[in-house]
Amino acid sequence: MRTTIDRAGRIVVPKAIRERLRLLAGGEVDIVERDGVIEIVAAPASVELTETAEGLVATPIDSLPPLTDDELFSALDRTRR
Repeated sequence: MRTTIDRAGRIVVPKAIRERLRLLAGGEVDIVERDGVIEIVAAPASVELTETAEGLVATPIDSLPPLTDDELFSALDRTRR
């Protein structure tokens, strides 16, 4: 997909990509330039570690949108390969 840079240097991420990657308004991204290529990556969620009887549990500090079944199964498939 092609987009333009406005006078303030902003780039619009197309809606289809924002939805697929669950990028929400106000969400943070990391921008990296490497070998002439710009990478935009969703910033990882901030978590705090809580000790439980089963061990450490990472709990998000801010609320996160719930995972859909498709997202969950897709993530499981990717980790099994």
